[in-house]
Amino acid sequence: MKNSATGYISPALARRRKYVELAASLGLMLVLLSMMAPFFGTFLGNPISWGGWVYAAGALVYTAARVVNVNAPGDSLRLRRMRRMEFMAGVCFIVGAAFWFYKLNYFQSVFSGPLAVLRQTVAFTMAGAVLQIVASWMIAARMRKEMTDNGGER
Repeated sequence: MKNSATGYISPALARRRKYVELAASLGLMLVLLSMMAPFFGTFLGNPISWGGWVYAAGALVYTAARVVNVNAPGDSLRLRRMRRMEFMAGVCFIVGAAFWFYKLNYFQSVFSGPLAVLRQTVAFTMAGAVLQIVASWMIAARMRKEMTDNGGER
């Protein structure tokens, strides 16, 4: 991998990027598991009660992975801002986890069903997912463009 301004990316930075992506993927898998849990019903106990903890853990793991700086010294400002967008996706997931716990306590005394508890959580999860997808596509395209503009090979 080549960097746009300084030449080759150091092996330490490449290794850090790999670990950050693995941690972010693990966090997203935990978010996915907790969002699918209410569909399984009583097979897994009460998924509304334990699913919030799994969702919150996944949101924190994802956001912690996105806090780590994986920018090379010569990366463009646009690329740095796109990586910041991925962090904002993590913030959406954390807000979704906060709504999960808030609505669970709010509807604790009455049976309201999982949709009433998870409505805002689903909305913030979708917003975070859209931000993550758009940022990933834009980062890949920008890195490819910067590499070809500066004479690097594809």
